[in-house]
Amino acid sequence: MHYTLHAAPGACSFAPHIILEELGQPYTLALMSNGHPEAKTEEFRRINPKGRIPVLTADNFILTEAAAILLHLGLTNPRANLIGGDADSIARSVEWFNWLSSAVHAVAVRMIWRPDFFLPEEAMYPPLVQKGKEHLAAAHAMIEEKLEGRTWAVGDQYSVVDAYLLVFFRWGNRMQIDMQQRYPAWTAHARRMEGRDAVQRALTQEGISLWK
Repeated sequence: MHYTLHAAPGACSFAPHIILEELGQPYTLALMSNGHPEAKTEEFRRINPKGRIPVLTADNFILTEAAAILLHLGLTNPRANLIGGDADSIARSVEWFNWLSSAVHAVAVRMIWRPDFFLPEEAMYPPLVQKGKEHLAAAHAMIEEKLEGRTWAVGDQYSVVDAYLLVFFRWGNRMQIDMQQRYPAWTAHARRMEGRDAVQRALTQEGISLWK
């Protein structure tokens, strides 16, 4: 199956982009511009009526949502061992995905970067943004605690979850949070990720850095 990943630089699509590079199979990267306004076009909405990226497509196949795409790539490529071969590893991966995509991304991150999604007037934004920062700080502290003394997020094996965590680490840097000072275990995890060839290729193709 030849996939096309509809993505944007540094968006949550960065995680499935990394995993496609890890798999080493031919695929097409349909990279949008920063802010991905192309996702709002009628042409794109015929692919994904939600008007959001990422989207993974192939012949007679369309899959949306970063977590679902990561799960699909892990499960359909068992020899790559990117999701674990037992029920517990899969369940732990889904546990991470549900929390990161909902409480962390859709709530805390969106409160900070997209307060207009929640409130109609700009004058109302500051308290919401501040509350979002508090939620995000609590989530970051929990991630740090979960990674302490561990090499990877799920068991002892590098997995699709690690790619997803790298997205949120990079976003923390973009928000000018001192990630290296506050979260040493997570920073060590990010540096391990940075050392992977697949991550380097994805960074280069998207024209982004982990640290700014």
